[in-house]
Amino acid sequence: MEYAAFDALTFDCYGTLIDWERGILAALQIDADPDEVLAAYGELESELEAGEYLRYREVLARCYDGLAERFGLRPDGRDAFADAVGDWPPFPDSRDALARLKERYKLGVITNCDDDLFARSNARLGVEFDWVITAQQVGAYKPSTRGFEEAFSRIELPRERILHVAQSLFHDHVTAKRLGLSTVWIDRRAGRRGGATPPAEAQPDATFPDMASFAEEATKR
Repeated sequence: MEYAAFDALTFDCYGTLIDWERGILAALQIDADPDEVLAAYGELESELEAGEYLRYREVLARCYDGLAERFGLRPDGRDAFADAVGDWPPFPDSRDALARLKERYKLGVITNCDDDLFARSNARLGVEFDWVITAQQVGAYKPSTRGFEEAFSRIELPRERILHVAQSLFHDHVTAKRLGLSTVWIDRRAGRRGGATPPAEAQPDATFPDMASFAEEATKR
């Protein structure tokens, strides 16, 4: 891929920049197979996000309810779990990679989150995004097109000048490719299926195992 062809990079946040699977497991502390827990969470979350719009805090709280029923969690932990998004850790390479990319590109984020929760994650990432589009702002969650369409409106560049970077084939790549975007897959799970992301099929234009390797390639002169 010729990265000089792009002026703006848009990112998914959770799973790409923030290690949401580690954060989810740490907040739940369930004595069960981690992959089973994450798969159950992913199923619950995707069902809730596909229905009538709810704030992400409420999505998380209802996910907790479903997990509590399945794994025997205490019911009074739902509010703490919903608030824990701000404590989910960045991947170790995210901050430096974003800082490096910021020197060359405009950066945006299209995230399935509330404004206040994402602001706490953004502080952990240490970068000022040029555009921030949240599910709260558009009233819909990816894989809906609404976050992407809002990004196009704000960025005001031809789609061929925008590169979307994400971990989730389900939430991001299927929709981004359908809308005519080039995409980079940050394959954080190293080709392993499962996790908190539902399965999907898509054809990204490039694949990297992490943000560090992507940033190195995308900033070559």
